[in-house]
Amino acid sequence: MSDSLTFLPWQIETAQSWLGNRERFAHAWLIHGLPGIGKTQFARAAAASLLCDQPVQGLACGQCQACQWVRGGNHPDLRLLRPDALALEEQGPDTQEGDLAKDSAARKNPSREIRVEQLRQLQHWFNTATHRGGWRVAVLYPAQALNLVSANVLLKVLEEPADRTVFLLVADAPDRLLPTLVSRCRRLPLPAPDAQQSVQWLEQQGVDQASDWLAAWGGAPLKALSASQDMNAPCPDWLSAWMDGVLKAGREADLSLADTLEKLPAQEWIDHWQRLFVDIQLGGFAQPARYYPSLQKRIDALAAQSNTTAVTEALKWLVQQKRLGNHPLNAKLFIHHALDRLHQACRRV
Repeated sequence: MSDSLTFLPWQIETAQSWLGNRERFAHAWLIHGLPGIGKTQFARAAAASLLCDQPVQGLACGQCQACQWVRGGNHPDLRLLRPDALALEEQGPDTQEGDLAKDSAARKNPSREIRVEQLRQLQHWFNTATHRGGWRVAVLYPAQALNLVSANVLLKVLEEPADRTVFLLVADAPDRLLPTLVSRCRRLPLPAPDAQQSVQWLEQQGVDQASDWLAAWGGAPLKALSASQDMNAPCPDWLSAWMDGVLKAGREADLSLADTLEKLPAQEWIDHWQRLFVDIQLGGFAQPARYYPSLQKRIDALAAQSNTTAVTEALKWLVQQKRLGNHPLNAKLFIHHALDRLHQACRRV
């Protein structure tokens, strides 16, 4: 995997074109696109390129003192604004002093939101001269981690930008952000890489069955890479077992499956089922599977025995539950209800 100074292969052309106009840069950019395509990597590599003393074709050289500071997490003109929980997950050589809340209670229960204090601390930073009169860069991600209070504090900061200061905000969905905040930023949409480029990159990272992993994660190469490191196969074992149980018209495995799902985040297993039901729906129209092509025969068999309307309704239900999945009133009851509803949608007609 690339370090924080390096753009991913499919980002280089966009980065060079965009950074070529740096002298006429807007003071705030909203970098957005699909999850898992490397938006944060792009923003951090862009920050390194802006701060680099000797850029090569507009990109960070990786060798100068400024690049070494960025890599070590101690460049005086770079700030990473991210939730404490994310900073702890990513903690590495480029973790900066001040990234995390200092009190032990906050470290034991780290915030998943960008704290107001992180934004207010920028004022002192703005009053400090930049290194060699160069750029000052703040990378904020994910922007959807801003609550209403912190978003309004950031809005005030952006209304009175410091000289030669650039904010790089990273978001999956700009429409989920405060509209007035979006209006203060220039937008930079990042396209998803094409499948061939993604598969080639995954293979370079040592991923077997790269095309299957990429398909299972909707064409998002970084998500596919992460999943390949944590899972045995693109389709989880529990989901494969559920498919076999439905095809055999048995529900004996539901109890053990419920125990397995209870240990997983609800969003995770809802996502997997949502992908499977999209494939079953496609199979009902004699279309190839989008997410689990290696399971085409089983998906076709499920589509053949299912009621098309019931599958469509189950898919709509999964989409609705995804919004509520983080806060089920009773996780066990929710799981058993899901098992029953989804089994009914795919039972033999």
